[in-house]
Amino acid sequence: MNRISLAFRSFFALLFQGALPDEVLRALHLSRSAPNPVKAAAPAAPVVRVSDGALQMLAILQRDSRLVDFLMEDISSYADDQIGAAVRELHDQCRDSMARYVTLTPVIDGVEGTFAKAPSSDANIVKFVGNVPAKLPPGGTLRHKGWRVVKVDLPTLGAKQDATIIAPAEIEVE
Repeated sequence: MNRISLAFRSFFALLFQGALPDEVLRALHLSRSAPNPVKAAAPAAPVVRVSDGALQMLAILQRDSRLVDFLMEDISSYADDQIGAAVRELHDQCRDSMARYVTLTPVIDGVEGTFAKAPSSDANIVKFVGNVPAKLPPGGTLRHKGWRVVKVDLPTLGAKQDATIIAPAEIEVE
């Protein structure tokens, strides 16, 4: 009967306190050992490559709009009206997906085709085109507003997720 009592006391002590009481240890002729000083190795941090975000965005565009499938397909055999209809839907889906994860603003917020002054803060944000003199002018006709990323909010990749897999192969089982 003593063994059953010890078993119940041991079970509930471990369950609620996480350790055996001293009287149970004495009854079983056991002693408390010092905790093992060996520390568990910390899990290795996942390797994040610069390309992961770009590959993740490409995977999102593939998932939401099948962009990679469209780009990899030979469309030379399709009529222009068929391609146009497909591109309209593809455009809407890609724009919505990109807007969900990336916030963009124009580099120069002006009307294309009108005069725009070049920002003097950073020479890399404006590209002069056309007949460009040796000394850069203060401005010119705005041909393209440019785009600046204000915010990127991509979902985190899982620890075992391979960023190089843009879309997994699909096998239908019948």
